[in-house]
Amino acid sequence: MAEVLVLIDHANGEVKKPAAEMLTIARRLGEPSAVFIGPGAETAKDLLARYGADKIYAVSDPAALEHLVAPQAEVLAQLVAEKQPAAVLIPSNAAGKEIGARLAVKTESGLLTDVVDVQAGPVTTQSVFAGSYSVEAKVSKGTPIICVKPNSAAPEQANGAGSFEELSVSFSDSAKASKITASEPKKASGRPELTEAAIVVSGGRGTGGDFSPVEAFADSLGAAVGASRAAVDAGWYPHSSQVGQTGKQVSPQLYVAAGISGAIQHRAGMQTSKTIVAINKDEEAPIFELVDFGVVGDLFTVLPQATETVKGK
Repeated sequence: MAEVLVLIDHANGEVKKPAAEMLTIARRLGEPSAVFIGPGAETAKDLLARYGADKIYAVSDPAALEHLVAPQAEVLAQLVAEKQPAAVLIPSNAAGKEIGARLAVKTESGLLTDVVDVQAGPVTTQSVFAGSYSVEAKVSKGTPIICVKPNSAAPEQANGAGSFEELSVSFSDSAKASKITASEPKKASGRPELTEAAIVVSGGRGTGGDFSPVEAFADSLGAAVGASRAAVDAGWYPHSSQVGQTGKQVSPQLYVAAGISGAIQHRAGMQTSKTIVAINKDEEAPIFELVDFGVVGDLFTVLPQATETVKGK
């Protein structure tokens, strides 16, 4: 079977949940090989093998992460030329999409982004036109480069060989043209990352600026907290938590929209969620056209009751 390269998403060596999901997907297409760029590959080796990585290609050269994403694209391009993989799987986040685009140009290959499912072929399911449609697509030229959204598969363990190989790579001058001069760790909130969370609870204009019931319900579920554009524009919640076409796109197992009308701007960022629940006083709110379950009621009454019910179990 041909190799399937999987770019591992990690933070200072700590592997993120989408890596296990993509290794699971990779097994549908061939033999998964993890590509770990940056420090911590040795520490992550056992975890990656547990989710099916037969090989682990590690690049510990600091330059790979000091110059934005261009060096990472060059690492993958060198591996594609050498290994001729069946596909390359990359996280569908801001950095991953740019890496994928650069890799597609370098290898003269097709690129698919915002993929929510991958099957043998590889045939992908994509969310397109601001989430209005889902389409099946496949690459017709070169090596399929597929950017996969978080929560597109349930991680399944499978014992991989975990053969470890440290790569020695060289980077072009153009790849090192931009350099990161300073960075600041993200402040810990105690909640999961919004784009990776299995459950997201979002608040909108209906909160009136009081997100306390939204946060309390989210914490009872171990969920991330999101917000509509109206809420962040009003200054009620940080812009980093905005879900929507001009914010972050999420695809959790469960999405709860509290006090959100459901304008297309917001729907574009969350309508690929597996199960959607809405709470709104207006029974004519557009969000109810999209949901699996709807509650017509005041979020300040409904959410505290739901929180107490969850805590009581």
